[in-house]
Amino acid sequence: MTDWKSVLVSPQATIRDALKVINAARSQFAMVVDAEGRLLGTLSDGDVRRGLLDNALLEDAVEKCMCRNPKVAQSGQSPEDILILMRRSGLHQIPIVDSDHRVIGLKTVDDFLCLANRDNPVVIMAGGLGSRLNELTREKPKPMLPVGGRPVLEMIVNRFVTQGFSRIWLAVNYRAEVIESYFGDGRAFGADIRYLREGKRLGTAGALSLLPAEIEQAVIVSNADLVANLDYPELVDAHTSSAAVATMAVREHEYPIPFGVVMESGGWIERIDEKPVHRVVVNAGVYVLSPEAIRRIPYDTYFDMPQLFENLIADRQSVFCHRLNGYWLDIGHQTDYERANADFSKGTVDGH
Repeated sequence: MTDWKSVLVSPQATIRDALKVINAARSQFAMVVDAEGRLLGTLSDGDVRRGLLDNALLEDAVEKCMCRNPKVAQSGQSPEDILILMRRSGLHQIPIVDSDHRVIGLKTVDDFLCLANRDNPVVIMAGGLGSRLNELTREKPKPMLPVGGRPVLEMIVNRFVTQGFSRIWLAVNYRAEVIESYFGDGRAFGADIRYLREGKRLGTAGALSLLPAEIEQAVIVSNADLVANLDYPELVDAHTSSAAVATMAVREHEYPIPFGVVMESGGWIERIDEKPVHRVVVNAGVYVLSPEAIRRIPYDTYFDMPQLFENLIADRQSVFCHRLNGYWLDIGHQTDYERANADFSKGTVDGH
């Protein structure tokens, strides 16, 4: 909902005034906030009806019958995460709050039904061997391994399509025929799917040199072994607003040190950090590249994405990173693949 501020009311507003706000905004509820914009509760038609049946009056303050513990979504959650929460809770709209519980937006079911089409081409790198998965990839390529009963590559394609991206290239090499026979031209998936056929292994970026030269829009590039709830329009918009030549999606990764870390100086112990957890920012395997960046990739040659970014940085080109929130898992190892299926069964990840 764009004009979410129109449904904000104070806790001292009367129920009658809140109903006027709801009616004027053609919404199903009002959000009750304090002077700092922090969410105190919500007021729906149902809340009012229950309040009146409990002897509330239209001139009473809304805080008398508002819902004081409404479901909320957090800033930075992906559309998929928010939609999952709405489905589980049976909600048609949900407030978006920041870390201080201030309202910063409102998502409605209509927001998910009216996503704009995007012209940006998508390239999904689906040519890897998946050698770390041993027997699982002997007969089928890694992107075709099922998560929740469907190939992980299908989940990725569906997520792009539901977010408005339909121009999709699949870069294929190992067991390419399995992928091509499954997806065909993409019409069954609501997409226009074409193929970048690698005659030899081209790394994580080399296949992009096979794209048609006439592409003028920024291209989204994704690894094909990711189980993730990602907001691709947000990533493209961040790339565009930054005026970057290339954007890398990144995420925070934590790793524990299983020992007491000693901070010393000249042999004197200053302090001991017992089993600290370190946090670093890591590559999430999703990128947005301008045509200029793609032209820097050597034709039909093995070339990895980190090489491209290092070259751009060395040439002082504008290279941006966009932090991702929400669920993300690389299924490159068997334990992670098993975890992805377990998480799917628990509803942690949306299968679309």
